Amino acid sequence: MEKNVYVPMEERTGKISVVYFTRDLSPEGLKKVYEKVNGKITGKVGIKLHTGEPKGPNIIPRPWVKELLATEPELKDAVIVETNTYYDGDRYYTEDHRKTLEINGWTFCPVDIMDEEGTVLLPIAGGKWMKEMSHGSHMTNYDSLVVLTHFKGHMMGGFGGSNKNIGIGCADGRIGKKWIHTYEGSDDMWSIAMDELMERITESTKATIDFFGENICYVNVLRNMSVSCDCEGVAAAPVVTPNVGIVASLDILAADQASIDLVYAMKEEDHHDLVERIETRHGLRQLSYMKEMGMGNDRYVLIDLDNDEAEITAADGVAHVVPFVQVPRP
Repeated sequence: MEKNVYVPMEERTGKISVVYFTRDLSPEGLKKVYEKVNGKITGKVGIKLHTGEPKGPNIIPRPWVKELLATEPELKDAVIVETNTYYDGDRYYTEDHRKTLEINGWTFCPVDIMDEEGTVLLPIAGGKWMKEMSHGSHMTNYDSLVVLTHFKGHMMGGFGGSNKNIGIGCADGRIGKKWIHTYEGSDDMWSIAMDELMERITESTKATIDFFGENICYVNVLRNMSVSCDCEGVAAAPVVTPNVGIVASLDILAADQASIDLVYAMKEEDHHDLVERIETRHGLRQLSYMKEMGMGNDRYVLIDLDNDEAEITAADGVAHVVPFVQVPRP
């Protein structure tokens, strides 16, 4: 079976998960979908999101996250969790990373740079390329993880969903990310690409989700979907894909698959650039490998929270999208 092609829903097999959807791109919309998947979020909670390069224009708006933490009881003491980058820049060293966090306004709650004091190894069950992943050592301090993801394109991964957010984002900046991106002995730090990169990202993710077990949920925000990752900051390619909404699930594969389905269900002129980025980088291999690794289901029911929890298709979800208009960064 070809592993980097888009498989329509009717051709998929296996069990069925639930994905919740709202078109409401606002703090209220975020809270609405989150509250459908937060039942097992307890104890010390980490919020894994991409806090962005300095003044990055497309990251999830800070006021949305601030309101979520302020109004959800189990998140009142939650901590945003991040790791340092593999590439040299404004988030490579912890001190610089903290300056970037301040520039971007992530000052309303604690932010834990999980690898600032070292690393921890966690097993990868069934890994083909790796048997363990090196994470920021603080990750094991948390009981639950909310994976709050800005869904967008990615220069190497094709797309960045929940899988990329934790597969790259929980790996520490010196060891784990190197295992994902660089062949041993290579002078090219980005020497691993295409299918193998997707598989290594996914294996890294599996170590994280196995650690948290039932105490993890996934929320993808389909807004400001540049073909570029938030790692590119102000240099990101201009957004041309319409905004869609927010999806949430307890199944990481279903969350990312639904996000992809919503993009593919758009008109050709609306999704062309993002689909091209996804397919030329073999990004769809993230989905097929998650399924092979037993990480979730690519079949799901899509529940429309804007219309009495009706079951809808991805095409219904994007039927009324409008051309993208850049809103000034809050």
